[in-house]
Amino acid sequence: MNAAEGGYPGPGADTEFAVLLRRYRAEAGLTQEELAERSGLSVRAISDQERGRTTWPYRDSVRRLAKALNLNDEAAARFMNAAPRRVPQVQKAITPVPVSQRAGEPAERVVPRQLPAAVRHFTGRAKELAELARLLDEAADGGAPGTVVISAIGGTAGVGKTALALHWAHQVAGRFLDGLLHVNLRGFGPSGTPVPPEAAIRGFLDALGVPPERVPPTTRAQADMYRGLLADRTMLIVLDNARDEAQVRPLLPASPGSLVLVTSRSQLGGLAAAEGARLLPLDVLPHEEAVQLLVARLGADRAGAEPDATPEIATQCSCLPLALAVAAARAAARPGFPLAALAVELRDTIGRLDALDAGDPAASVRAVFSWSYRQLSGEAARLFRLLGLHPGPDISVPAAASLAAAGQPETRRMLGELARAHLVAEHAPGRYTFHDLLRAYAADLARDTDSEPVREAATGRFLDHYLHSASHAGLVLSPVQEPVALVPPGPGVVPEQPAGHREALAWFEAEHQVLLAAVTLADGGGFGSHAWQLPWAMSPFLADRGHWRERADTLRTALAAATRLGDTAGQAVSSRLLANACSNLGDHDQAHVHFSSSLTLYRQLGDRLGEARVHQSLGVLAERQGRHADVLGHAEQALLLYRASGDKGGEAVALNGVGWSHGLLGDYEQARAFCRQALALSAETGHRRLEGHTWDSLGYAEHHLGNFGEAISCYEHALGIAREIGDREGEAEALIHLGDIHYAAGDLAQARESWQEALAILDDLQRPDADEIRAKLADLDNR
Repeated sequence: MNAAEGGYPGPGADTEFAVLLRRYRAEAGLTQEELAERSGLSVRAISDQERGRTTWPYRDSVRRLAKALNLNDEAAARFMNAAPRRVPQVQKAITPVPVSQRAGEPAERVVPRQLPAAVRHFTGRAKELAELARLLDEAADGGAPGTVVISAIGGTAGVGKTALALHWAHQVAGRFLDGLLHVNLRGFGPSGTPVPPEAAIRGFLDALGVPPERVPPTTRAQADMYRGLLADRTMLIVLDNARDEAQVRPLLPASPGSLVLVTSRSQLGGLAAAEGARLLPLDVLPHEEAVQLLVARLGADRAGAEPDATPEIATQCSCLPLALAVAAARAAARPGFPLAALAVELRDTIGRLDALDAGDPAASVRAVFSWSYRQLSGEAARLFRLLGLHPGPDISVPAAASLAAAGQPETRRMLGELARAHLVAEHAPGRYTFHDLLRAYAADLARDTDSEPVREAATGRFLDHYLHSASHAGLVLSPVQEPVALVPPGPGVVPEQPAGHREALAWFEAEHQVLLAAVTLADGGGFGSHAWQLPWAMSPFLADRGHWRERADTLRTALAAATRLGDTAGQAVSSRLLANACSNLGDHDQAHVHFSSSLTLYRQLGDRLGEARVHQSLGVLAERQGRHADVLGHAEQALLLYRASGDKGGEAVALNGVGWSHGLLGDYEQARAFCRQALALSAETGHRRLEGHTWDSLGYAEHHLGNFGEAISCYEHALGIAREIGDREGEAEALIHLGDIHYAAGDLAQARESWQEALAILDDLQRPDADEIRAKLADLDNR
């Protein structure tokens, strides 16, 4: 079989669950026997789980334990999330998918708990909370699912839309037994690039536990899967910071049962008219509640000592919650200063964030931001300004260090100073973000304070950081990735270097959205080399995780950028990778167009390795189209070119391709000869995935030559390697072939077992050839 990309092994059991179970049981004052009686589980089951002996506890058992321990919503969510979940590819490899299982649904339902933390010192909004509660009760009584649109009239950003949504969502989380989904749609922000609905849907599919290999390649199919998974669930879906109705509609469930909360700066009247959404306009706080919020943040003693100052501060902040929070942080940072001094400062400072002016210049949010900014150290103030150049949605400490051309310890200190001033928030360990208004404020400060060359150098540094870090991580995921001469990193850039597959995959997962934003920024900001090299570096990750559409879109950006630069090598690489992406999406005509262009460009460059890679990919495309003679032709061309270039790894791939092609054409002696050469060379070069594929190809040849014992041994080698590295397609192929040879040898029981395991994987991957295996199993049943 030809080498193909596959998945990676899932994580092992997490001992955090056992620790939490022991702790919560002790806090509840229960013995194991008492907890067993309350939960309906056996004492032995509880004992095994507390000692980490239960690898995959049933989700229902975990829910019963949480209920028996009387955990609050926050503790229950942590407990549920800590429970190890069965890795779908391992489970599916040994258990057929039930016929009744909904398409795309994991064997065990995942209960997502995506809500961010609620805002501290939430104050007021009694009327709005009551309205939300009423809508929830209506939905529970069997009415149509409520769609609550929270919009700010006259307040726009900073009025507390997200704070209200999250506060209420946490209050009622326990009523949504099937989980809570949340996404920041970034409808309004300095980047001007909202989250596409298909990207949000893909994130929800991940949260719902759909394995990447089972996610359909098309946007329509992903949306259908998303709605199908929600069809019989009771969930709360929070769609934060929406741009317009068009962004929201694809994310709405198609059936009753779930409740959707949407926050937006727009009124979204179209949703009210067409979908029956209830509009909940959110204005600034009443003055009394604004004062209460300040008192809660400042402390009753300090506020009571100056009874006139707090109301004036609330007035000068125009009762805008975000401004109130920043003003309180400013006062807290100067405990020895009278509040009256802060009131005077508010009164005299003229704001410059016109978009946040509530009608009174003294109530400018920009002015409130400026008080915190002016108290920063010089280094932290510089970092804050430079963060305004970053596209978001968040940034890691290493990336911030490269942005600032500073060491990581120093950068951590600066970020800590910014966090204490409420100018950034550490929303995940080691990852920082800030409100979109703060981002706009920081960007304005950078334009006002730092020269264009300084800003351009800083932008280049963080793009260099992502490019070189992604390049390293991509080569870890795919060692045979075509090398590219990267833009050299600028002074002060220290890229990250994930050490292994798991680390590289985790790095890409954390930086996924940042990298997409970086490609867009590079493409529009005059960083053409980064605009094509970043998609090249991301390609192995996007392919491995099934982000087919994103891969194609970023590579189109890459090809356009390389073309503008007149970079022939960049055009050749980008065309080839884009052709592969089109092939994965089933667009074979476009794949041929880009492969042809790429081949021409490589020939102009005299790049034989590039030509070889194109022929190798053309062989894969030909096999998908059933053109077996063309498969052999392309494989032989690739072999000649790899040998001429002295590329041993490529030669091993091509040898296996030639051997497999001969097998497809019925020349099994030739297939065996070439596959044996490929096997030796793949072992020599350490190409583990190729080694597994070659064992399978060799088994195929031995089988058809009548050497059943040799064939079984080859297939078992292939199966072992596939399971070791998480190659799901390779595992299914080896199991199919094992079933075939057991059937030919008359061992029908072993044939059935192998085919059933293969069918489970093929159904998992939504492969159309699963029907062929069903037919084989049906034939066994009729014997």
